[in-house]
Amino acid sequence: MERILNYHIKKEQEGLEILLFLRQKGFSQNILSSMKTLPDAIILNDTKAFGRTKLREGDILRIHIPEPESSSHIVPTKMELSILYEDEDILVLNKPANMPIHPSQGNYENTLANGVAYYFLQKGEPFVYRCINRLDRDTTGGLILAKNALSAALLGRQMQQRNIHRTYLALAEGKTPEKGIISAPIAREEGSVITRKVDFETGERAVTHFQRLAYSNNLSLVELHLETGRTHQIRVHLQFLGHPIPGDYLYNPVYDKIKRQALHSYQLEFSHPITENPLLFTAPVPQDFLFAFHA
Repeated sequence: MERILNYHIKKEQEGLEILLFLRQKGFSQNILSSMKTLPDAIILNDTKAFGRTKLREGDILRIHIPEPESSSHIVPTKMELSILYEDEDILVLNKPANMPIHPSQGNYENTLANGVAYYFLQKGEPFVYRCINRLDRDTTGGLILAKNALSAALLGRQMQQRNIHRTYLALAEGKTPEKGIISAPIAREEGSVITRKVDFETGERAVTHFQRLAYSNNLSLVELHLETGRTHQIRVHLQFLGHPIPGDYLYNPVYDKIKRQALHSYQLEFSHPITENPLLFTAPVPQDFLFAFHA
């Protein structure tokens, strides 16, 4: 969606050219280029300004960030969304199981992206689908979407710098060690575009921190934190530890306790991309996860 931001210039920012000020605020070259099409993209003290204009203490700088047309390849599909939080810049959702996050071959109208497209269509707002953290089809829990180009760029930077802290909960077969660190490189399985494996010769560095919170029904409830972000990292690492996730169709297709992989994105902790205020969101644990553990 389009976004208008107002900046009140402080003493330490006096003398900066507007372009330099905006780059310091995280505006990418793509965003700055898109602003050239808007006659009112840069307004300084109610007057049109330019990139080379210098700022003074007390100035009010208004920036208009345009939004392109909605993602045309995403078909709006009516569905219930579990919204944990929403403002002008971000949308945080609790993703259900059995739902891909974006369209792919064979999944054109049944993804989270389709539901989000419908949600914003009903609001009459253009929306480009910008997913910050990724979750597998059957992994449930917290997911961050950016509602404009600037918040996407800033959250993407937080993700790259490992400043979006994600807490996962998983069920693991048997009784795991009380806590530990799994450091085992991960590589693609030969002949597969999906499956991963631990490979100490060709794999990429992968580190997972875990702690057993409880034990019941021959299952460990495990809290996990990722130091790296490899594809299927938690699933592969728990299998490598000898305590695979039940219901995992790739790495442990055992469905006597749960019909899908018991992995949940429980908490997301990060700084708001615009205000920089600290944020913490908790996604309620699904019923099938709880039932499997307590049955």
